[in-house]
Amino acid sequence: MNALAELRKYLKPGQVYRRVDLEQWSNAVDRHLKLLVAEGTLQKMSPGLYYYPAKASFGDVPPEDEKLVRAFLKSDDFLLTSPNLYNSLGVGTTQLYNKRVVYNHKRHGEFQLGGKVFDFRLKHKFPKNLSKEFLFVDLLNNLNEIAEDRDDVLQSVKEKVLQGPQLQIKRAINAYAGERTKTMFNKWAAESLTHAG
Repeated sequence: MNALAELRKYLKPGQVYRRVDLEQWSNAVDRHLKLLVAEGTLQKMSPGLYYYPAKASFGDVPPEDEKLVRAFLKSDDFLLTSPNLYNSLGVGTTQLYNKRVVYNHKRHGEFQLGGKVFDFRLKHKFPKNLSKEFLFVDLLNNLNEIAEDRDDVLQSVKEKVLQGPQLQIKRAINAYAGERTKTMFNKWAAESLTHAG
């Protein structure tokens, strides 16, 4: 069996590989990668990052965002989100953005992976999984980036947040909010206590 066929044995459809991952199975990794890309077995996603497309009846299945980001960061420690998710909160955001945000501890800046733009942001703390409370905090932290009328959205967020379970939102604010968001939330909380009293 030749060296290229040997390398092919280790490749699985739907997986993303870093060049360095493939060195263990190839004695001429760059030459083999060139051949595999030329024949269509692998697709180059970005420098040093390759995808073995899974096939479906309509053609190649694109790689999952999570797999691309995991291979790019060489880590599982990240949170993948998008401003589009704010639309699920019912606070008047309706825009669709062609952007994926990746909170992580390693990289900062915009990178194109497989034709998609990922906005990598270094963040000290972020949850393992997305929650409604985190999305509220994230929206407030990034209010200056949304296309809608910010005052209207802010008013809607305030009403939703003050109606909901306070303990969960307070935890999310304490863990993930920027100073401006914390100050704003504390002001809202104080106002609602005054009105209640």
